Amino acid sequence: MLFERESNRMIIVGASSLLGAEVKSLLEEGRFAASDFRLLDEDLAAGILTASGDEAVLIQPVQEGSFARARFVFFTGSAAFTMANVVAAQQSGATLIDLSGALAGKGATTWFPSLEAQSGRQFSRDSFVYAIPSAAATAACSLALALRSAMPQFLSILVLQSVSEAGRAGVEELENQTSQLLSMQTAGKPIFDAQVAFNTLDRFGAASSHRISSWRLRIQTEVHAALADALSLPAIQVVHVPVFYGTTFSACAVFDAAMDADRVSQLCKVSGFTVTSGDLGPSNLSAAGEGMLQMAPPASDAARPGTWWFWGAADNVRLPAANAVKLADLLAG
Repeated sequence: MLFERESNRMIIVGASSLLGAEVKSLLEEGRFAASDFRLLDEDLAAGILTASGDEAVLIQPVQEGSFARARFVFFTGSAAFTMANVVAAQQSGATLIDLSGALAGKGATTWFPSLEAQSGRQFSRDSFVYAIPSAAATAACSLALALRSAMPQFLSILVLQSVSEAGRAGVEELENQTSQLLSMQTAGKPIFDAQVAFNTLDRFGAASSHRISSWRLRIQTEVHAALADALSLPAIQVVHVPVFYGTTFSACAVFDAAMDADRVSQLCKVSGFTVTSGDLGPSNLSAAGEGMLQMAPPASDAARPGTWWFWGAADNVRLPAANAVKLADLLAG
């Protein structure tokens, strides 16, 4: 077991996904650049040629012995693919870092950079399984933790989710639909069974394998796993918006006591948000490529004293990938 833990082998399961590619890129930019990378994915993605450093590498299917001598295993594909391979990965003795949402609330230790300090819970560095929340869940947890000391009566968060949550196929469908509709053609919809271009939706078509309700359940599960019973959980809703990448959110909090803008902003900064200034607030574009949470200055509702509005954004691929690599760096000592 000790041998595997001291190995320099990094295994990315779901390597062809957007998250998989981002995790690999970030690992290669830091202290793990010289590691032995093994790229695994489902059979349909096996055989795809990619680069690892200066070498061409084929993505491989999962086989017997695929996880041997692994130090870290990153799950970046579908939740189903994670569950199909988690036992074999655990038997290798590796540390598992899950970005798929499959292991949240199932005994995994939830982690993102400000969670330990803000929640008051002791972070376990001896766990073998960790869960990295999605960008939306990280934002929801961070805001709930930020406002905890002010004891809000109510906190609700509306997540505006992009098609990249459905992977490359979702991005391609939005691109194709946009082009087809602008050319006055009928839009194809094999992925979402709905028109996602130029459209806002609270659900996809019945024939789609993707469910907005499932995305919402994942976020709720990740938030509950991170916050436990430390405070009241926020109410969460998810809506599809016709953008390719990024997660934006609008939140509303109601307080008994009087609050001022400086105090609310400071609470958010301490919880890990970068509070922006200037005329343009956070957006999908401003968050692109950034491994942090962005927030506009919180605004009070003039018509309802004690009510505050929040607007924020995050890169839904970069943020969890960066957090996963930070965790590996922390665990490696």
